[in-house]
Amino acid sequence: MRHGCKVNHLSRTHAHRVAMLSNMATSLIMHKRIETTVAKAKALRVYVEPIINRSKEDTTHNRRMVFSYLHSKEAVNELFREVSQKIANRPGGYTRILKTGIRHGDNSEMCIIELVDYNENMLAAATTKKAKSTRRSRAKKAEAPVAEAPATEAPAQEAPKAE
Repeated sequence: MRHGCKVNHLSRTHAHRVAMLSNMATSLIMHKRIETTVAKAKALRVYVEPIINRSKEDTTHNRRMVFSYLHSKEAVNELFREVSQKIANRPGGYTRILKTGIRHGDNSEMCIIELVDYNENMLAAATTKKAKSTRRSRAKKAEAPVAEAPATEAPAQEAPKAE
């Protein structure tokens, strides 16, 4: 029974799983997006978000802790120099999982996992997207007679004053 066991083992031993997640986290940091299965992406999100959170404060201790997870000097430098600058104001949720369909070979669900602040297409769409206006056809019909009514009443009121 699996009572209280919250780790998805991904059909791998502990050492294989840790090595795979370390490699995937390094690839995600270096390339900003990777394509993988949904199960691996969800496991990677749990693995990489605390690492990214540590990079907000650039200390020797944090660099050594992140290096113990990633095992790549290039990835650690990329994380602390570039990625941490973009996510400095974000309180969490550094990754996004976009489902892309199924893999034809084994019918597994595929997805793209990416760092949130590095998707230029979504950032451009968010900035250029204008507010959606609602239809107000009833309001326009109601305003039109009100605008015309004072114009017709004004000459009628002026005519008796002239007599």
